[in-house]
Formats: sequence, C-alpha cells, structure tokens
Amino acid sequence: MTIIQLLALITFLLSTIIMMLTSLLSMKMIIDREKSSPFECGFDPKSSARMPFSLQFFLIAMIFLIFDVEITLLLPLVITMKITSITSFSMVTFIFIIILLIGLYHEWNQGALNWAI
Repeated sequence: MTIIQLLALITFLLSTIIMMLTSLLSMKMIIDREKSSPFECGFDPKSSARMPFSLQFFLIAMIFLIFDVEITLLLPLVITMKITSITSFSMVTFIFIIILLIGLYHEWNQGALNWAI
C-alpha cells in the first residue's frame, strides 16, 4: 500500500469516527416540552410558530440568485477582452447574453415574475 493510500484511509477512518462520536454525544437524552416549544416570553404560544411562507417570494429570490451568479460570470469577460480577439470576445459575450435573455423570457412566460396572486 502506498503512503498516499494509507493516509487517505487513516483520514477517512478518523473523520468517520469523529462524526459518529459527535452524533452520539449531541443526542438529547431528555425530551422536555418546554425546551422543544418555541420561546414566547415564557408563555404558551398563542398561535403556530410556523407561519405560511410565500412561495412567490421564494421563486423571486431564487431567480435573483441565479441571475446574480450569471452576472458575476460576465465580469471576467472584461479581463479576457485584452487577451482574445474582438470577434471571439463578441461571440462569447453575445451567446452568453442571449442565454440569459432566453432564461428571463422563459421565467416571464411561465409567470414567475408576476407578483400579483
């Protein structure tokens, strides 16, 4: 057995043992009603602690994150403009922006951008 395989095996075993120990030690032994209920100034809660979540807000947030990540992919194009030809730079940028616009059109067509219920 090579030294790399031996080190990989030791690392795997050590991490497995540590994960098993932490899961065993972190288990609750006593289930208490007061500790498992949501805290509301020491009183019993008047309503459910789980409020309904707006799915439309979640979809808008996901679309924002997706397009935000894609915009960050556009930023290195400015640096690559210096080392590539203008035609290849223009084609890559044009194709990337077209893909973004197609995705935006698809989301708009599906009605995910309409906030009204």
